[in-house]
Amino acid sequence: MARSTFVWRGLDLPLMEIARAEVEGAELRAQGTQIGVAYELRYELEPGRLRAQVVDGPTVDVTLEDGADYFDLGYSPLFNSLPMLAGLEQATDFVMTWVDVPSLEVSRSEQRYEPLGDGVIRYRSGSFVADIEFGADGFVTRYEGLAERVS
Repeated sequence: MARSTFVWRGLDLPLMEIARAEVEGAELRAQGTQIGVAYELRYELEPGRLRAQVVDGPTVDVTLEDGADYFDLGYSPLFNSLPMLAGLEQATDFVMTWVDVPSLEVSRSEQRYEPLGDGVIRYRSGSFVADIEFGADGFVTRYEGLAERVS
């Protein structure tokens, strides 16, 4: 079991995230805090379950259902690492349980991850497209227009 702490800072937005992550096989458990312009969010991820709370705001406790592959939490680079940790080798379509931040509204999101080589994945969801860079550890190092990992 590998344990790590990751920190990301926003590129175009005032954003910061710290996550303590444990990886066992393709499963990720994590606890983290995300700070945006007008919110502080705390989350806990375990296989098949995500709990999140905006400080002095809404709370969500959701499980993977309806054929969803993974969770995706708004503005969080950590959650884009989930398909990579499972060993993504070719362009793959996923169904995500999307949790919007800071509203914590839950919806279904269809997403495509397409490896471009050298640790870069092209991410698509609807009309949104971004290139995401990953380290050898399978975690996001730079998410175009969103955040970069702090060494």
